Amino acid sequence: MNITVINGTEKHGVTYRLKEVFLSDFRGKASITEYYLPKDCPNFCNGCVSCIVKGEGACKDAEYIKRIEKSLLEADLIVMTSPAYVFHTTGAMKALLDHFAYRWMPHRPAPEMFGKRAVVITQCLGTGAKSAAGDIKHSLSWWGISKIGVFSGALMGDIIWERLSKKKRSELTRKVKRLSQRFLRIDYTKPAHTGLITKAKFFVCRMVITLHKNDPEYLDVRYWSEQGWIGKVRPWK
Repeated sequence: MNITVINGTEKHGVTYRLKEVFLSDFRGKASITEYYLPKDCPNFCNGCVSCIVKGEGACKDAEYIKRIEKSLLEADLIVMTSPAYVFHTTGAMKALLDHFAYRWMPHRPAPEMFGKRAVVITQCLGTGAKSAAGDIKHSLSWWGISKIGVFSGALMGDIIWERLSKKKRSELTRKVKRLSQRFLRIDYTKPAHTGLITKAKFFVCRMVITLHKNDPEYLDVRYWSEQGWIGKVRPWK
């Protein structure tokens, strides 16, 4: 089993501790590859849309993105972590997600993504954790992933792990363990079920792509045609 982890910060804070608790049940049972942002993707997407119009190899940061994408495509489980910064995911995580615009369903989604599972782990002082998790989950769903587990811990006092009360640390650990046990019991030899919302998104995008099917210069159309999706082939079959 392969797990790819994208850490939205290089800090070893509460989010890092929660991620380590989650992974503890998988260590020894899975091959785990981790990336830390911004170290492993240090540049912002500048919105040039080269990845969409010319292909992902035209991205100025292709050397970073290709390496991370290879791990994502080979993973049986994707784990994305980020503390909440002003009610949203970290800037480094947002920069990475922006780089993957070409993998959104209206463009060139990877067929492998439709059978994958993912977990999002966030925490925040107050109520911003769910919003931060939503930033990441939104992108994952448009990549084609239906099975997404979310842990969003809301802290009301210190946000330093060592300063948390023993009771609070135990509570957070217990909740994360519950999520990890749920994902540990999954049979990863079988692809995840593709939900109705994901299928609905796919068919809306297919309708738009089909309107341009006679344009041979449209990279997304060529991709969908090569996948067979303009016809009867579906990425979840």
